[in-house]
Amino acid sequence: MFVAICAVTFPTAGLYKRKWKFASIPDYIVLLQAILIASLTFMTAIFLYSGFAIIPHSIIAIEIMVLTSLLAGVRITFRQEDLKALAPTSRGTVADPSSQVPVLLVGPGQEADLYLRALQRDRTSTYLPVGFLDDSPAETGAMLRGVPVLGTTDEFEAVIAGLESRKQKPRHLIFTAPLSSFKGETAERLIEQADRMGMVVSRLNPATELRKTHAASAFELRPIELTDLLERPQAALDIAALQRFIRDRRVLVTGAGGSIGSELTRQVAALGPSRLVVVDNSEFNLYSIDLDLAEKFSAVPRSAHLCDIRDVRRLDSIFAQHKPELVFHAAALKHVPMVELNPCEGVLTNVCGTMNVAEAVRRWGAVGMVQISTDKVVNSPNMMGATKRLAELFCQSLDLECANEIAGPRFVTVRFGNVLGSSGSLIPLFKRQLARGGPLTITHPEMKRFFMTIREAVELTLQASAYAVEKKLGSGEIFVLDMGEPIKVIDIARRMIRLAGFTPDRDVQIQIIGRRPGEKLFEELFDESEERVAPPVPGVFGAVPKPVPLPVLYDTFERLHTFASDGNTAAVVDTMRRILPGFRAGESQLQGATIDKSTTDREFQT
Repeated sequence: MFVAICAVTFPTAGLYKRKWKFASIPDYIVLLQAILIASLTFMTAIFLYSGFAIIPHSIIAIEIMVLTSLLAGVRITFRQEDLKALAPTSRGTVADPSSQVPVLLVGPGQEADLYLRALQRDRTSTYLPVGFLDDSPAETGAMLRGVPVLGTTDEFEAVIAGLESRKQKPRHLIFTAPLSSFKGETAERLIEQADRMGMVVSRLNPATELRKTHAASAFELRPIELTDLLERPQAALDIAALQRFIRDRRVLVTGAGGSIGSELTRQVAALGPSRLVVVDNSEFNLYSIDLDLAEKFSAVPRSAHLCDIRDVRRLDSIFAQHKPELVFHAAALKHVPMVELNPCEGVLTNVCGTMNVAEAVRRWGAVGMVQISTDKVVNSPNMMGATKRLAELFCQSLDLECANEIAGPRFVTVRFGNVLGSSGSLIPLFKRQLARGGPLTITHPEMKRFFMTIREAVELTLQASAYAVEKKLGSGEIFVLDMGEPIKVIDIARRMIRLAGFTPDRDVQIQIIGRRPGEKLFEELFDESEERVAPPVPGVFGAVPKPVPLPVLYDTFERLHTFASDGNTAAVVDTMRRILPGFRAGESQLQGATIDKSTTDREFQT
């Protein structure tokens, strides 16, 4: 009788149509309801048949407990594979566990639980939750799927300090609920604190949020945070020093529409200059940055000027019109293979253009000039690095000479390595290659580079400049940003593939294509001839190159300008080799070319 009742009740309740591998509490409640209905029906039938004369009353209670245990237990085994995936011992097949990004979650709840479940199932996930923050003090010490609640949102800085002492400082802050659900200005305060500590801030998308899909692309990428590609947290800033440095001053930025120049322009605008003058040689880049400033910083007075820094007269007219107090010089030719193929253009822009800007700064009485340099200047085998090295030496000599003047300007040079996401860099290239399904191309498996995000590089540049001008630090020094340890380019490629949701060498291939002209296997931040000094600024090192007398540089630059304007590549390379003894680039440019040795020797001797 009981089997017959169950044969009707269980199918009617839908017990055999449910996917028990994905069962949750509501599914087991339906199972319990079906057992209770079957048991009550059976008990009623027995009562009507014999008045409980043929079985004891306790049989019904025992039957409910045993049947519930057996039916539920059998169905739990369907989840055995899923439960193994959630177990800590089975978690993770990431190639390098140390590359996981520590994250701090804010606001435990249903969304956080779903997020943690998804992370635990994703064996290739690079995110590692290290704790929660919650508004309720009573939740402190509780655990959610093995992740502890470390404190309240008011204890943010103390929690970060504790995690840092355990070498678990988070690089990512994730809100698990809409920002509007947090009390008062809690969310805004946390975002500001996280931003100051160099953490990326994100919010979980609701599970019910619909997103458009692009059927045209088989490899639709997940969002990639550039900071996730680094193996270190970003540096903290002295916001007060930056505001004192920029606020109520007239600021001019060359190369303002480029990758670094545009970020520099935006950060300067946020600090409240009295006027912001943006200069660029590209009409579209200048239009783009001017439009961006109009939308985001409409209250900041600004001027936009098309100008080639090679044109002394045009540059001088802009300085005469605005009389800038601070000048940030980001305009340059930066792409190594392109400058290697066009060395005369590299000299005219990177060497002569820098001299033009620096002389205008001195002539029009600016407070200081900040030159953006690169780690490719150190022991450079390529023309781009060599031209930027000459620009460094020129600004250093000017800085030393002006130090003896009562109100002379500062000439600050800031040197750093590759910036993630800049135009012409490997990250945009990798993104395009990923969108096509690969392969990702690198030039050599052992190639290493120093990496920073554009934002971090600009922030530290501003901080170094502020300290140099305000506190008169580092006269004649090159400020070298602390970029941590160099990272293999092939590791960056593999990490991008994982962050995009794929498996390297299986879903997306990596192809070695060979080194390009002028390309080094590894970069250096310091030259052997440079004296390293104690860090003058937090997150910044000091390097003191052996200075070259300013008259020698003026003479060399004049000859380089003449040779480059005439397109005499051989003479340009030979002149650079003479002023930079360690420079050995330019072999490809010299093939088939003849150098008038008597002329160059005589000019160099003179």
